[in-house]
Amino acid sequence: MTINVSRVALAVSTAAVLALAGGATVNPADEATALAAGNPVPTPGAGDVTQPSAATTTALTATPAVGALFSGGNHFCSASVVHSPAGDLVLTAAHCLGGGTSGLTFVPGYHDGASPYGSWTVTAEAVPAGWTASSDQDLDFAFLTVTQPGNPASLESLTGANQLGVSEGFVNRITLTGYPDTTDAPVVCANTTTQSDVYQERVACPGFPDGTSGGPWVTAADPATGLGTVVGVIGGYEQGGDTPDVSYSAYFDDDIQQLYNSAVS
Repeated sequence: MTINVSRVALAVSTAAVLALAGGATVNPADEATALAAGNPVPTPGAGDVTQPSAATTTALTATPAVGALFSGGNHFCSASVVHSPAGDLVLTAAHCLGGGTSGLTFVPGYHDGASPYGSWTVTAEAVPAGWTASSDQDLDFAFLTVTQPGNPASLESLTGANQLGVSEGFVNRITLTGYPDTTDAPVVCANTTTQSDVYQERVACPGFPDGTSGGPWVTAADPATGLGTVVGVIGGYEQGGDTPDVSYSAYFDDDIQQLYNSAVS
């Protein structure tokens, strides 16, 4: 049966990740062929566990514009800075905000207990109406406005920011970054995305368990800064996927552009 796992609700141990990878039943050659051709790969169905591609996930020290969302002293989701006129906008998955924004903070560049750019308080959220009404998986993205009391500098001026990419197509070479619940450093993977449904895209990257939801999918990332154009976030189908080795995102089209416009107005 399909495993219905929320990446926010349940932490997955390294041993569990390896066990899932070892139990794969989908032929990786078939998936690789589809990815290379830019064709959709079927969404995992009953009895399927998708084999990760040849992509390798590694630990990072930190990327300034990518960070972790904290609540009650623990990080539980990932997020990233997106360019905005005020320099105070963060992008994440809508399903990360089920508990609202009270007490929520964003820590950019977080690693090993260090907060090199401090902790930023979330003061407002912009969530699609379709997500609020029915948790529409095709609208699983959200913007957060943040501030740091006493600091006259904007977040973006300190960390840099990704540009928001809209209608960039389903096949892109991306860098994927996120913070697993069980670690204090991010993981990163590079691979090519493909379409999985009308408004869903996917990427095969091993080792992205709970906590990586909201992690950005960045094209043309600068090797020095990690900055580029963000074309997705881990979310969408099954709140990011039903194994840690294949991640999903709602497709960024006019819906996210309209939400961005409302967040910066």
